[in-house]
Amino acid sequence: MKSGFYRVFHGVLRKPFLWLFRVHVHGAENEPSPEDGPYIICANHTVFADPIFLCGATHKQQPHFMAKKELFRIPLLNWLIKGLGAFPVDRKGGDVSAIKRSIAMLEEGKCVGIFPQGHRNVGVNPRETEIHHGIGMIASRTHATVLPCYLCMKDYKYKFGRRLDIVIGAPMSYEEYSAGLSGKAEYAAITNKVFDRICTLGEQFMGKEQDA
Repeated sequence: MKSGFYRVFHGVLRKPFLWLFRVHVHGAENEPSPEDGPYIICANHTVFADPIFLCGATHKQQPHFMAKKELFRIPLLNWLIKGLGAFPVDRKGGDVSAIKRSIAMLEEGKCVGIFPQGHRNVGVNPRETEIHHGIGMIASRTHATVLPCYLCMKDYKYKFGRRLDIVIGAPMSYEEYSAGLSGKAEYAAITNKVFDRICTLGEQFMGKEQDA
């Protein structure tokens, strides 16, 4: 289920885009194929372009990212993120409609993209940031596969011309991320487990880079 713009982006613009922004993708083989069903892509959040970078890093299915509603007021950006499948979310409070829409999309066979941190955290180690539990609720309700990803950049800051590494981890099944969980604490526990996997991906990647 890919929009026309998304198909054009991947067919014509993807490779020049990744080259221009020096994006290096690792673990692309981990992305689920259409026959595997829809998934939730989760990642750390550092710059406003993270959803665009992740749309460039993945290509088998089109993820639909939650994006703060203010971005849809910017004419050119509004056109771009809508074309890539983004939908608005109100970050000032618990946006129940965005949660419901995400669940409906997954039930329709579409993929959804979520940043557990909720907003950008520049210059801060993701492990030291606050996370929100919307992903836990959505995953618990839909039993969807979760695809953890880590956007790795120097000093946790993006600068044009600086290399950006995107690490795509192994998919997490419902049985894996919900094992031993139940009750009211389930949403938070799932979120914590998923975000821990995301952070671990980055730490393992950076460790390998330092050893190389």
